[in-house]
Amino acid sequence: MKKKSALNWAVALATLAAGLTSCGSNEEEMAVVPTSFETMTVAKSDIVLPIKFSARMKGESDVNIMPQVSGQLLRIAVTEGQQVSRGQTLFVIDSRTAQSELQSAQANLQAAQANLQAAQAQASSAKLEFDSNQNLFDKKIVSSYTLENSRNAYRQAQAAVEQARAAVTQAQAAVNSARVNLGYCTITAPVAGVVGQINVRAGDQVSPMTQLTIVSGNRRMEAWFSINEAIIEAAVKEGYSQADIDKYLAELPDVTFVMKNGTEYAHKGRVSSVTGVVDAATGALSCKASFPNPDGALYSGIQGTIVIPFAESDMIVIPQHAVVRLQDKSLVYKVQADSTATAVNVKIEDAGNGKDFIIVGGLNAGDKIVTVGANNVMEGQKVLFPEVSK
Repeated sequence: MKKKSALNWAVALATLAAGLTSCGSNEEEMAVVPTSFETMTVAKSDIVLPIKFSARMKGESDVNIMPQVSGQLLRIAVTEGQQVSRGQTLFVIDSRTAQSELQSAQANLQAAQANLQAAQAQASSAKLEFDSNQNLFDKKIVSSYTLENSRNAYRQAQAAVEQARAAVTQAQAAVNSARVNLGYCTITAPVAGVVGQINVRAGDQVSPMTQLTIVSGNRRMEAWFSINEAIIEAAVKEGYSQADIDKYLAELPDVTFVMKNGTEYAHKGRVSSVTGVVDAATGALSCKASFPNPDGALYSGIQGTIVIPFAESDMIVIPQHAVVRLQDKSLVYKVQADSTATAVNVKIEDAGNGKDFIIVGGLNAGDKIVTVGANNVMEGQKVLFPEVSK
């Protein structure tokens, strides 16, 4: 036979004692057996409610690394999960074609510059010829025909200079482009962060459509979470403007990120923004909390829980073990003036700490309730006894 618990034995003995005294026995009145019930007087107090939201961590600047030029991948300079600084070399693409194109562009530039110099010299000679003929024409030594020929030659020389100058500009642009393409053959980290999965191997042919990896800028991390439509509707009902929301966010307390295994991240974060568009599929707004990540302990993509502590005042808080669940009802045994217990239906909310409930209806400050042993109380049972004098 299974052994009765100590609590059941105590209740049974207390009931037996009450029965013997009520039967009018001639035996000496027995001393009351101490009860295993404990009670408390309900009072209002302040409490911090940890409101929790599922969240996904993302780097402050997750950057897709893709080449700007096509070619053979010669070298991978980093490993997956490596911490890199901004400007550090990640990949090297075969640069021989780009170098050849740069050399060709530089040669074309030199030729264009030589043509420009020749055109400028020709224009200078044409100008001297025109100026001389103009002086001789003024002295009526040469005809107008000779003057007009020299003027036209000068104009043609000036046009040739402009064409040569445009050719130099075009050749210089080609050199700059070739130099940029050569620079693209060495791919560097655009931000400081951690290297994600590397999708290629040395020797692969890559192009601007190839995703090489992702560099997650993880100096600061962003935890994205959603607030539900009820909260949004409440904000709209209150007539909150964007300025009100910004002020509200600034006044929110520091938040905590709890990983899936229950580990609490060492550094606190701040709720930094709320998107202005409701997701049509979920009816929710996306929010972002920023966390410092000096040790690189947080990674982009990990999931967890954002905990925002909200302070509430004048709340009735009782232990969870004081509440008896009966189907869809939550009952608390209230101690009457005659020390008997009466079940009272209460409305409760989870305090979020795993041990308390918040009473939102059914009890008032000053009420006395059963805490320890509430599950074993029967309606009308006496739960308080006078102390036995020795």
